[in-house]
Amino acid sequence: QVQLVESGGGLVQPGGSLRLSCAASGITFSAYALNWYRQAPGKQREWVALITSGLNISYRESVKGRFTISRDNANNTVFLQMNSLNAEDTGVYSCNAFIGSERDYWGQGTQVTVSS
Repeated sequence: QVQLVESGGGLVQPGGSLRLSCAASGITFSAYALNWYRQAPGKQREWVALITSGLNISYRESVKGRFTISRDNANNTVFLQMNSLNAEDTGVYSCNAFIGSERDYWGQGTQVTVSS
């Protein structure tokens, strides 16, 4: 059974930092591309960051220079370090493990709230 479990969300003041983790089980973790997505209240889910099995990395424009995605294949975990957070970063952050349409797995998400 495949499981992706996010953690690390919470309430943070503008300008603060959080580090999200997503622990995976039931998959050959190192073979998967890993994404972080987020969904703000009343908005569609949007892609945030990607790290491939070959360690290629990309980010949505609005988080470049503030967020860092990384992976630890030995511990089947992907991270998202988020710095200089602002209110627009508020949302439910979910991790995704993807190889193809038949191997596309999601976690339940963790809430990030940026507010003073």
